Amino acid sequence: MTTLAMDTQASSLEQALVLAQTLEDMLEQEFAHLKVQNLDAFEASQASKNELLQQLAQLAGIHGPESADALGPEWDGFKEHMAHCRDMHRRNEVLIVRKIDAIRGALQSMQIQDPTSSVEIYDRLGKVSRGGRRGGRGYAEA
Repeated sequence: MTTLAMDTQASSLEQALVLAQTLEDMLEQEFAHLKVQNLDAFEASQASKNELLQQLAQLAGIHGPESADALGPEWDGFKEHMAHCRDMHRRNEVLIVRKIDAIRGALQSMQIQDPTSSVEIYDRLGKVSRGGRRGGRGYAEA
């Protein structure tokens, strides 16, 4: 390998390490937004995160799992950063899934059909109905 090629590879590795740290910071901020349910900030960060991931793949020359495995030993630190980022992403995914499950549970509890209930809820058309659907069949009956 020529000196120029080695310098280019070293420069790419340095840039990739800086971007990997930026990705870690973004994922930590994403988790903070999710914890406080700031979904607008979470959504706003998605485009820049995807752009950052594309830059990382381009710098490392990764086009799939096989090319990631083919990176030389000098990229081991980068791969460790990316494995940590993967774990952080999974943590954020688990938090999202738990919040969705909680919301689904709350919605299900409001859809329990009780003719004596005075609870008013919205139907799919945005109209208020008392204690569920009037005259319609519930999901369990369908």
